[in-house]
Amino acid sequence: MANIQLKAVRKSYGAVEVIKGVDLEIKKGEFMVFVGPSGCGKSTMLRLISGLEQITSGDLLFDDELVNNVVPAKRGIAMVFQSYALYPHMTVFDNMAFGMKLDKTSKQEMKDRVQKAAELLQIDHLLDRLPKQLSGGQRQRVAIGRAIVRDPRVFLFDEPLSNLDAALRVQTRLEIAKLHHDMTDVTMIYVTHDQVEAMTLADRICVLRDGLIEQVGTPSELYENPASLFVAGFIGSPQMNFLKGAIAEKHNCTTLGIRAEHIEIADAADAEWTGKVVHAEDLGSDNYLFVDIGAGDPLIVRRPGKLETPLGTELNLRPIAGHIHRFDANEKPIR
Repeated sequence: MANIQLKAVRKSYGAVEVIKGVDLEIKKGEFMVFVGPSGCGKSTMLRLISGLEQITSGDLLFDDELVNNVVPAKRGIAMVFQSYALYPHMTVFDNMAFGMKLDKTSKQEMKDRVQKAAELLQIDHLLDRLPKQLSGGQRQRVAIGRAIVRDPRVFLFDEPLSNLDAALRVQTRLEIAKLHHDMTDVTMIYVTHDQVEAMTLADRICVLRDGLIEQVGTPSELYENPASLFVAGFIGSPQMNFLKGAIAEKHNCTTLGIRAEHIEIADAADAEWTGKVVHAEDLGSDNYLFVDIGAGDPLIVRRPGKLETPLGTELNLRPIAGHIHRFDANEKPIR
């Protein structure tokens, strides 16, 4: 595994600066997730770490060794792409062993390493099949297995689940999480635009916006103590409710944030807001009520359990004490 440091790293394409001076440390054995909207620079950051893109300025270090000019093959990294990139005419075994063949690894060692990785990923019964005979999830596991057998110091995942359907995404996400627990000697960096993937996989999350880091922290730190309005709105599903105007002014802020699970139904005398249900989403274990309180977008309220709430129902609501997030005019939290 490797400790990775980015120091004042910048990346430009001509006059366009994509990464605008990033300082970040990724600890040995850590599962770090880069997350952010499209165009924020997360995939570019991954490519800079891998060596597939050249750093414009700044330093990249692996275990305190400068690697700016070290070719990808010498960095000890293995990369898993969203497109699988399997050779269609090769069996699963040959796809996984291909890199070792190029390195002239002995046949017995190749066989042992492929078998071990295949068993870890539960694809050992598929080694004689061609990629066209596999499901999307199985193909992605082969791509991950091909990376594992290289015995890398660093695993790089570039949106590996984006081509899978919803059920396969959940299944493969669990397998990647298990891989992290089983391979404690490998540093893992994972890029996604899906904040649910980030929350469920990461030891720490790096939230990027327009080529800059907004916040780095554990999933719970980002969820409970967002460092900006942007992070508050990006992390969490459904998105945090934001209220402005007179409602926010009453709490001495420019924007008031409150999550759906931190709003409770109250008696009329104790209510802070009153409104009518304009939409309801029944997810089985939870209900999400969209309540129009006359403040722009409807307020999203989470109610656990199986409930029937007819549209037009009037509700009295109040925020749970201690769970209000207040932001100033610069979109920074007021503590």
